[in-house]
Amino acid sequence: MPAAIRCLSFKWQLMMNILHTVEFYSPSVGGAQEVVRQISERLAGRGHNVTVATTRLAERQSLEIDGVKIQGFDISGNAVWGMRGEVERYQKFLLEGRFDVMLNYAAQQWTMDAAFPVLDRLPYRKVMVPCGFSSLYNPAYRGYFLAMPKIMHLYDHLVFPSSDYRDIRFAREHGLEHYSVIPNGADEREFGALAPDFRTGYGITVNEPLLLTIGSHTGQKGHRLCLDAFQGLKRTRATLVIIGNVIAKANWWKHCARPVLGALRRREVGRARDILFRILLVGLGSGCLPECRAQARWINLHDSGKRVLVLDPPRQDVVAALQAADLFVFGSNIECSPLVLFEAMAAGTPFLSLACGNAQEIAAWGRGGRIAPTLRQPNGEVDGAPPVFSQEIDALLDDPQERARMGAAGQQAWREHFTWEKIALRYETLYNQLAR
Repeated sequence: MPAAIRCLSFKWQLMMNILHTVEFYSPSVGGAQEVVRQISERLAGRGHNVTVATTRLAERQSLEIDGVKIQGFDISGNAVWGMRGEVERYQKFLLEGRFDVMLNYAAQQWTMDAAFPVLDRLPYRKVMVPCGFSSLYNPAYRGYFLAMPKIMHLYDHLVFPSSDYRDIRFAREHGLEHYSVIPNGADEREFGALAPDFRTGYGITVNEPLLLTIGSHTGQKGHRLCLDAFQGLKRTRATLVIIGNVIAKANWWKHCARPVLGALRRREVGRARDILFRILLVGLGSGCLPECRAQARWINLHDSGKRVLVLDPPRQDVVAALQAADLFVFGSNIECSPLVLFEAMAAGTPFLSLACGNAQEIAAWGRGGRIAPTLRQPNGEVDGAPPVFSQEIDALLDDPQERARMGAAGQQAWREHFTWEKIALRYETLYNQLAR
């Protein structure tokens, strides 16, 4: 076969119609959104036809973002709490789609759960990324996870971002072997560029110890632990920066009233109480932000040497903060594979984290961080003791050589293994193998 024809034939094999599904997508901001956005945009940039099925958002001004087509649906909920909206339209879209590969990202979300009833009728290859099974220990999800092994068998392949977390252990316990481990990463385009001078912009002197934590104000990202530990530091001068966005209102009143009434009719008082708590937490659109601001004000007023900044800056300032920080601290209660730890590595900043998600594995992969003593709860969440977290922070701030070593090692590991370009290529290789 002539070389030109061989080249065209090879290219034809590689170019695929790809469907990614995720509950929220750009311009919405979050961990799941970022993972799917990075993979989608990079595969589209390599010539693939990529579509993302997701929740319709009023603020989304275009149905194509950076080469990725957006198919929006007015749906909310999941298989346990109930799904409302255009569920049948979504299932019809899946059944009629002319795709080579579909990836469902994150269980316990409507984009994956609504696909379950039609999985065995879809003519294309199917990939599941469970994304941690965060409700595995929640009694309300008992039936959901009893049915999960059979559902996972219907997928052609499973992808886990960790080799040792609850979702991959669940797969192994049920004899599932058709899986790969593909980690998360950080954007080499962002962290390879020169960022603004964060310290100067926010009035932080060069010699002042700068601690940073990043996470939405959901109440589960460890802001309270970081604040309490910061107050307990032995040093008298330091700055803690908390960066996080406020969780969206997203029509929670409309979408939660029906399941509350249904739970009460079934006399499931505990479930109704849980949903009402979610309405109050998310529907009011504040999360833990008022509490963080109140504690920050108290510290700023009563401890002249310590300062707390609670910010929601533009993305370039987030990257700049990561590059300027002396130590990234992370006290999140529940995670899957936290992107912020990869981003700390990309910035060359050492991190101290609780053993949330696969943080311990990330620390081992990159040698760029330490894991603080962690308290494990019966519901699968984790927490830490503020005095112990304080001691760990003080020890690292007192050892600049160790922090420099950790930062350099983490950044080198990121360059070699955890850039989004390298991660996207691994997904592309998997998709090609399945599509053939």
